[in-house]
Amino acid sequence: MNATNTENQSGSMDLVKWILVIGLLAAAVVGNYIYGEEISVLIRVIGVLAAIGVAAAIASQTEKGRTAISFAKESRLEIRKVVWPTRKEATNTTLIVLAATAFMALVLWGLDGILVRVVGFITGIRI
Repeated sequence: MNATNTENQSGSMDLVKWILVIGLLAAAVVGNYIYGEEISVLIRVIGVLAAIGVAAAIASQTEKGRTAISFAKESRLEIRKVVWPTRKEATNTTLIVLAATAFMALVLWGLDGILVRVVGFITGIRI
């Protein structure tokens, strides 16, 4: 029974934290809009970045925030394991894709031209 109580308290605190995060982000957007002409751009940017930073810090204290941070760390580890192609491999692959795309474009253009003439011949309408 004690574990359920703790879980409910954690869930309700997470809800409060998410409401606070949304409020901070909304305040940053609204404040930037309202003070658009009264305050310099540099001060507004610093204020918006500060609000985003505080909102991110609060969000990271929730269960979903911790899960997202854990996912980002694991993703970074997986990216390090990827064997990236060399510049030559990437260039060759790009050229092959461009050639195949150009070839297919020409084939489709030719088929379209043929079909237009066939339909024009059948219907008697010249374009």
